[in-house]
Amino acid sequence: MRGPDWTDAENDLIVADYFAMLKEDVAGHRYSKAEHRRALLPRLNGRSEGAVEFKHQNISAVLKGLGEVWIPGYKPAFNFQMPLVDAVARWLARNPVWLDPCVGWRPASGLEDAAPIWIGPPPTLSNQPPPKELEQMLQIARKFDVASRDARNRALGRAGEERVLVHERSSLQVAGRADLARKVRWVSQEDGDGAGYDIASYAPDGRSRLIEVKTTNGWERTPFHITRNELDVADERRAEWCLVRLWNFAREPRAFELRPPLDAHVSLTPTSFQASFDG
Repeated sequence: MRGPDWTDAENDLIVADYFAMLKEDVAGHRYSKAEHRRALLPRLNGRSEGAVEFKHQNISAVLKGLGEVWIPGYKPAFNFQMPLVDAVARWLARNPVWLDPCVGWRPASGLEDAAPIWIGPPPTLSNQPPPKELEQMLQIARKFDVASRDARNRALGRAGEERVLVHERSSLQVAGRADLARKVRWVSQEDGDGAGYDIASYAPDGRSRLIEVKTTNGWERTPFHITRNELDVADERRAEWCLVRLWNFAREPRAFELRPPLDAHVSLTPTSFQASFDG
């Protein structure tokens, strides 16, 4: 039998406790889920341990929809209620930089020694989540404009570009093209943001690769923003341009590549308009 709906106060309590565990989890620290649960239960309205565990899974699902990291031990469970989404959004609004230390992540031996990025196939219709799950995540992404949050996070964007820069140089070194590796440029840092791509690299055969990097801590289907200039350059230089979508960045960066035309891979939705004065 389903219990009474969770109150806003209960949702706020369990969300705060979840983020306390998540922070330890992302940092690689040991913590006890059972201890957290035992400390939380007396503060709730007679909830069972099973109800608390399931609510943790609901929070994981909400975070997935918001393009955030979640605790792997709490597999996302969907069909949650929107007040829980609001509680997670409230916590994030109060703690906007909670993941900043992870954005600056470096392996112990330095970024230059980082393992190659895992690059897999892009999302397709054949591997999309079940319809109800996908719709709930898209609903969250639309309401809270997940793409804008990632786009505004300059530290995340810069860290993602740097990680791809190192990956490109390392890949060329491994391919025996140290000469090309030395020529790879971080264009957005050296020349500014107006080029329509972030990194100028090369394929091992010497062909030019113009790479636009989009980074998220969330899952591979997290929406992202792309500018009109980036789309124009992608169209004008189709043979060279590609978009590298870096995801799961705070834990173990993974990526896939999209090549023009982008509307063959994603739905492009206008989100802003230029206003000008006539006459």
